[in-house]
Amino acid sequence: MNDQLQPLKKHSRTAKSGRSGTQDDIVYAHIFEAILEQRLAPGTKLSEEALGEIFGVSRTIIRRALSRLAHEGVVLLRPNRGAVVASPSVEEARQVFFARRLVEKAITELAVEHATAEQLGELRQMVSDERDSFSKGDRGAGIRLSGEFHLKLAEAAKNAPLISFQRSLVSQTSLIIAQYESGNRSHCSYDEHTQLIDAIEARDATLAVNLMMHHMDHIDSKLNLDEDSASDDLHAVFSHLMLPKKKAGRSTAV
Repeated sequence: MNDQLQPLKKHSRTAKSGRSGTQDDIVYAHIFEAILEQRLAPGTKLSEEALGEIFGVSRTIIRRALSRLAHEGVVLLRPNRGAVVASPSVEEARQVFFARRLVEKAITELAVEHATAEQLGELRQMVSDERDSFSKGDRGAGIRLSGEFHLKLAEAAKNAPLISFQRSLVSQTSLIIAQYESGNRSHCSYDEHTQLIDAIEARDATLAVNLMMHHMDHIDSKLNLDEDSASDDLHAVFSHLMLPKKKAGRSTAV
């Protein structure tokens, strides 16, 4: 059952996403994206052997990528038992959201001061793409774009440590939502994001911060102990990276 794998550096999704860098950079980016899109369920075992097969790289490359993700708090490295996607406890979830509020407030205040017209335009395009994704039923892409909106806003704040903190908090938030979001899956984040951009563009720090806190309240209000439909099947999550099997005499129904 050895699927033929497309070489990592040549697959179309990497080109589409504009990913570049070393092999572990690209593996890291794909796993990070899968977490943002909630395609990887909390608690999923991240087998080095399976990931190496999926991405067509050595286990050393996989270990580097997993170590970076562990540093950001979204992967847990267990001695002698391998890595798993983090599964935050209720108390850990509360702590992440508390930290996220503090960081979002600081980022919003700085974005009001520093965001350029070009950056605001990029944020508006991301909101448009996010809205289109949800309207087409591509919930995973919509969730990812919603998270990336906050990362782009952190860049507009022009504070390197905050960008690093935010990257970790956004990915941990996605895991928390995957694990604890209630059954109502409606999303209106793109409307709230648009209002936030308008306030930043008007250089109204008080309004912008209030809108951001309301946005955080809205996310927090939907959390509850619940199951999610994300997958723990690594081959299913990364199936878009794999080439079809070659026909060998007789075909097998999938």
